[in-house]
Amino acid sequence: MLVLSRRSLTLSLSLASWLVVAGCASTGGKAPVEDRSPSAATVPRPAAAAPAAPRPGAENAGKPGYYSVRPGDTLARIALDHGQNWRDIARWNGMENPNVIEVGQVLRVLPPSVEAVAVAQPQPVGGASRVESRPLEAARATGGDTQPVPGAAVAGVPPPPAASTTSPPTPVREGDDDINWLWPATGPLLAGFDEGRNVKGLAIGGKLGDAVVAAADGRVVYAGSGLRGYGNLVIVKHNNTYLSAYAHNQALLVREDQVVRRGQKIAEMGSSDADRVQLHFEIRRLGKPVDPARLLPSR
Repeated sequence: MLVLSRRSLTLSLSLASWLVVAGCASTGGKAPVEDRSPSAATVPRPAAAAPAAPRPGAENAGKPGYYSVRPGDTLARIALDHGQNWRDIARWNGMENPNVIEVGQVLRVLPPSVEAVAVAQPQPVGGASRVESRPLEAARATGGDTQPVPGAAVAGVPPPPAASTTSPPTPVREGDDDINWLWPATGPLLAGFDEGRNVKGLAIGGKLGDAVVAAADGRVVYAGSGLRGYGNLVIVKHNNTYLSAYAHNQALLVREDQVVRRGQKIAEMGSSDADRVQLHFEIRRLGKPVDPARLLPSR
């Protein structure tokens, strides 16, 4: 009986081994594996990205009297390019921090009290053809309280181009062109106005510390160094049409909101943000640079 039991055990083991080999052969030599991976239906899908928040004032993009902020803009430069006081623009747009603007943000650059409609071209200065008449980019300048001008660059990703980022021309008030201009420095003329090469004013030479004087009566709307490329800069508003700018100074002798008179010393000539001592002088009519040589008296 014992012998038969051992034989039976041996046969049973052999049979079991044969069944295992046969099973592996029927599955291509691989033991069957249970698929425990989750089905596609149970794999969680990533949440859809939330739509980007619209930039402040985006509903006004392309409308007359509004400007869409571009990369590199500062509030001070926007104000200069539109013939406005940066403080006024901040107030019109309810800006709590004028140093923070975003690419794509749409700013009002025309006073709320002024209806932004297309108007006829203003008459040339003094009734003569001293200034070429053409569509103007900017709105008329207005007064307002001032503070140190913000010069922080914008942040963000440029949005799709807006339909329009400029304001229509606005009427020139009667008498605004009647300004008795004076040369702001006595040095030689180094370079003239050249619209084609984007030279927006005159370069006047001199020595470090030479006097820079106001070219006409007005009020200082900007005194600082927040505009890249201008160094220490003074901007004087003469009326609702004209601004004048005095750049690259060594020292500024006036403060914002100060009234200045024609011929009053407002700065000392220098080379801030320039490669040599010089005065860069601009005259802007409704925010658009015009050739100062056509308005200044003959030397």
